[in-house]
Amino acid sequence: MKALNMITWLLLIIGGLNWGIVALAPEYNLVDMIFGAGSQLAKIVYILVGVAAVWSLIVFAKCCKGGCGDGTCCTK
Repeated sequence: MKALNMITWLLLIIGGLNWGIVALAPEYNLVDMIFGAGSQLAKIVYILVGVAAVWSLIVFAKCCKGGCGDGTCCTK
C-alpha cells in the first residue's frame, strides 16, 4: 500500500507541475509534448493523474478519521 501511495504522490506532482507550466505558458504542455497532443498515451497519463487524485483524497479522508492507527499519514 505504501508503494501505491508513493506512485499516486508522484503522479500528482507530475500533474501539478504540468498544470503550473500550462498556466504560465499555455503553449507548453509537457504531457502533450512528450506523448503527442491528443494521443492515447497522453490520455492515459491524464487518467492516471485523475485516478491518483481520487485515491489520495480517499486515503487522506480515511487517515484523518483515524483509520491509519499510527498517525503517520495525516497531520494533526
